[in-house]
Formats: sequence, structure tokens, C-alpha cells
Amino acid sequence: MAASNIILLLAEMLVYFGAMLALFRLRQTLGIGVFFCALGTLHFMETYLAAAYYVQMPFGISLSPGSVVLFSGKLALLLLVYIREDARVARQPIYGLLLGNLLLIALVALLRQHGVVPAPGTPGDLSFMDQLGALMVWSTVLLFIDCIAMILIYEHLTPRLRRWPILTIWTTFAIVLTFDQAGFFAALHLAMGVPFTAGFGGWAGKIVAAGFYALMLTHYLSRFENVGTGPVRRLSDIFDALTYRQRYEQLEAISRRDALTKVLHRGQLEPLGRDLLAVAKTTGRPVSLLLIDVDDFKDVNDQHGHPTGDEVLRILAETLTDGLRQGDYVVRYGGDEFAVFAPGVSHANALQVATMLSQRIKDAALPAGVPQQTLSIGVATSPRDGESLTELLDAADKRLYVAKAAGRDRVIGIQAV
Repeated sequence: MAASNIILLLAEMLVYFGAMLALFRLRQTLGIGVFFCALGTLHFMETYLAAAYYVQMPFGISLSPGSVVLFSGKLALLLLVYIREDARVARQPIYGLLLGNLLLIALVALLRQHGVVPAPGTPGDLSFMDQLGALMVWSTVLLFIDCIAMILIYEHLTPRLRRWPILTIWTTFAIVLTFDQAGFFAALHLAMGVPFTAGFGGWAGKIVAAGFYALMLTHYLSRFENVGTGPVRRLSDIFDALTYRQRYEQLEAISRRDALTKVLHRGQLEPLGRDLLAVAKTTGRPVSLLLIDVDDFKDVNDQHGHPTGDEVLRILAETLTDGLRQGDYVVRYGGDEFAVFAPGVSHANALQVATMLSQRIKDAALPAGVPQQTLSIGVATSPRDGESLTELLDAADKRLYVAKAAGRDRVIGIQAV
């Protein structure tokens, strides 16, 4: 009997997970709501089986298909939603289950107020819902915690185990399912007296199920979700190709960058400056702006050609970025002009930063034959020079003009104007 139960459990996992993957695959045609409805429909059965239906396994242990097949599979499916969609979509069924369970308990409380006429052959008894309803709410609360932990663990493991995506998913599931088993079994033991052997059996079954679902999920991702006309990616590359949220963030980051220098492009100047100044006004901290012009850069293009000029600009932008803190921002303001936002930096310190950047540019290793480059820098600081971006830019621009008119290769701040 134990051997046949193993075969049946594997068949149940294959049927359940395969059907749900098919619905997810058809989400563009049927809508993802169909997938979510099917997932939610099985929640009641999952909780009922976990509380009342156990099967015998080898070595004298027992487990519930509700926990091993349905719950473990549900967790794997929610990870799939996160990978292919995003966290906002993945949390929708969790909120729906939690609110639905709370509504169920509220309705049962109202149903108890009826004067019941017993149905033929069946007593009108809602006592079973007392335990099952509470377990459903508790399991959904655990699911909410599980999903947060699952996403955090998955994100932590992916860059470290990117060559082994199956191991990434299995390890994520194993950790989260171990936590969930401890929390859910404790409730089962207290509410229904489920023995510890069943708790251990459920945990062992979930760990095995995690491996089975990790295998199926990874195969599905590499086989059916690898969208594109390019060459088929290796299994080890699927997460780079498939994680929508990661792709979105990468594309968003690229769209904010200047194609040549890789610093922020001009379009980011206004929204970034506005946000930084708003935060500074709230916290009472300064924000310094450095407007930077590469002196006589036109000569580089004229004497060495635009390809060399482009390479020099890339080197200068990288040198500026490397000389700043992680919380500072470099924007390509014009052809050979850059703007630097330094949040929390006073005017005096900003002048020191400008001087340091100027020296780093002089020391930068440039292509053969290209002379040493110098900078003219105008520095302004909020709120001293104004609390709006327009006022700050105007003050810095005037000081930059003074620096260039005074012979270039210098830093001009408030004390020199």
C-alpha cells in the first residue's frame, strides 16, 4: 500500500501542476483570472485534506496530499507568477484568499443565527467550520509570510546559484516549506491532535515535492516561456531571460542612462533634482549641485576624431562616477557637460568634492596622443542658493560661466561670485 501511495502522490502532483501550468500558459488568451480562480478553488480542499486526510508511507510515517500536493504546488505556482509577472500580481491571490476566508467566517457566524430545519438524513451542523475556517485563515496568513520569504530567498539565491536554477528553486521551496510545516502543524496538533509522526511525514513529503515541482517548473520555464526569436538559451540562463521584474528593472535602468557615457541622461535631471530637493526640504539637509564643463573638448574631436572623443567622454564620465559616493548622481547635461547632485553635502564640502574631481580628471589615463583634460565647475547648494531646481541651476550656471571666463580649469562657488 505504501508503494502505491507514492505512485499516486506523484500522479496527483503531475496532474495538478501540469493542469495549472497549462492554465498559466493560456493566460494571454483566457486571462490570468482563470488561473487564479482555479488556484483559489482548491484552497478549501487543500485545508480539509491537510486536517483530515492522511495516507500511509514507508517507514511508518503518514502525510496529507493536501499539504504535499496542493499546498506545495500552490507555493511553486505563486513563485512562477512572480518570476513571469511581478510581485504585485503574485500577491493578488494571497489577498483574495485571506479576505475570502475572513468573509467565510463572518458568514458562518451569521448562518448560526438561523433557525435550522434539518435536511433529510443530514444534521444541520456547522461545528466543522469552526476548526476548518480558523485553519484556513491561519494557513493563508502563513502563506502570506511564506511568499514574502520565498521572494526574498529566491532573490538572494539566484545570483549565487544562477548556474543551477533547479537547485535555486528547490532550496527556496525547502526553506519556506520547512517554516510553513512547523507553523501549520503546530495549529493542527493543538486543534485536532494530529500526531507528530504526521508532522514529520508531511515535512519529508514537502521536501520531496519541492524537488519534483522545481524540476517541472524549471522545465516549463525553459521550454514554454523562453520567448524570443534568438537562439534558445541554456537552462542556466533562463532566469536572466524570464524574470519579468528583473527585465523591467534592467530596461528601466537602461532607459535612464546616456547611451554613450552610461551616466544618467539629460531627461533625468529635472525629476531627479526635484525629488532630491523635496527630500532635502523635508529633512533640512543641503543638496549641492556641480555643473561641470570639459575645457576645450572640441579640440579633441577636431584633432583626434569623434570616435576618440567619444572614448574620452566615456573615460571622463567613469572617472567622475568612481570619484563620488554611491548616493551621488551624475547626469550628462550636454555634449561635454555634466551635472552632479550631491545630497547632504554642504557648500564647503561640495567645493572640496569639485576640486577632487578636477584632479582625478587630470590624472585620468586617456587614449594615446590625447592631452590632459581639465574641468571648469560651478557649485551651488540648496537652500542657500535657492530651494527650487531652477534657482539651483541658475546659480551653478552663473558660477560655471565665471570659471570659464576666468581662464578655465577652476572651481567657483559662492565665495568667488
